[in-house]
Amino acid sequence: MSKRVVVTGLGVLSCIGNDVNTFWNNLKNGVCGIEAIPEFEQGGLPVKIAGKIKDFNPEEYGMDKPFIRKQDPFTIFAMASAFQAMKDSGLVTGENIDAERLSTYVSSGIGGFATIQREIEKMVEDPTGQWISPLFVPTMISDMAGGQIAIKYGAQGSCIDIVTACATATHSIGEAYRAVKHGYTDAVIAGGTDHCAIPIGAAAFGNARTLSRSEDPKYASLPFNANRGGFVMADGSAVLILEEMEHAIARGAHIYAEIVGYGSTCDAYHATAPRPDGSTQARCIRQALDQAGFDPSKDNVYINAHGTGTQLNDVAETAAYKIAFGDAAYKIHISSTKSMHGHMFGATGAAEAIAAILALKDGIVPPTINLDTPDPACDLDYTPNVAKEAQLTLSLSDSFGFGGHNACIAFRKI
Repeated sequence: MSKRVVVTGLGVLSCIGNDVNTFWNNLKNGVCGIEAIPEFEQGGLPVKIAGKIKDFNPEEYGMDKPFIRKQDPFTIFAMASAFQAMKDSGLVTGENIDAERLSTYVSSGIGGFATIQREIEKMVEDPTGQWISPLFVPTMISDMAGGQIAIKYGAQGSCIDIVTACATATHSIGEAYRAVKHGYTDAVIAGGTDHCAIPIGAAAFGNARTLSRSEDPKYASLPFNANRGGFVMADGSAVLILEEMEHAIARGAHIYAEIVGYGSTCDAYHATAPRPDGSTQARCIRQALDQAGFDPSKDNVYINAHGTGTQLNDVAETAAYKIAFGDAAYKIHISSTKSMHGHMFGATGAAEAIAAILALKDGIVPPTINLDTPDPACDLDYTPNVAKEAQLTLSLSDSFGFGGHNACIAFRKI
């Protein structure tokens, strides 16, 4: 018998807030956290902007100095979001959940980017390798964020690192949903994390011609805008606690929303470009809609779009919505919050899922800021510039990653 799955805890770390309330308030108010990065400018990089975490003290999130010193930032970020989400949920291993029934699906699209760069620089300096850290592998490997979270909270269920580029966190949440739904676990710490806004990241993605080269950080991430010139990289992490509904009710947990659908497909088309007709992306969205029992005559829908601000993505994504929703596509509310927090790679889907949940809960659609010149090919309601109130019944978050990975998750109010 399949079970119902609810969200009982949230945590986020981003360039627009180091906690959920700050993050959400800044989204509603159209606050942009993207800024000029002196390290990029001084290095002569053509990309000079990013979304960086600000005023962050890991010790405030249950980490001690020895632990912080040994970890890559992507793991530290994940630990901070998991700390918030677990505290929010009230789950305590051995008290209100069995250790073997708590799982961890926290993933990273890239892993310890900064650690990899640092240790390779040592190898270039001294090819004997004698100065390479013995902790290099367990620090940089992408499953370590989930592993360290499981250690911290005694989660002895599955601990799985799903790597699907920019769709990483959405797939992690979706697969966690399936694990709870089919009875393999009672709760999952699920989400994503990445720390890529460093010089090697800016050079790599910049040379791939995917990044915005805008000189104005506040007018750089421009989803669905005719003036868009690429995405803006950002650091961050986000974690959701997914829990079997009866388990959550029995312990008196606060429930944010029910997760009611999950779609996953592959473009099978190109390593970096999306399938241009949107057909495979649409099938992913449609899977989530069908599981959610979408009714175009009754449902008022919000979608937190992938909305990267690249020329190819935004047009293909618009086409996907038109295929998935048919005539109803022009009635749905859509926005790309990447216009404010940038693209957090493996973390972005989880942060955007939080935005989709809170939009549903509060009846507020966050805006796509700086949408002053809509692309004629992107002619749906992308909520330009200002948040709007809406009595939403269903919210979705979709993510598309290099390699053609597509994921979509759907939420309803309880």
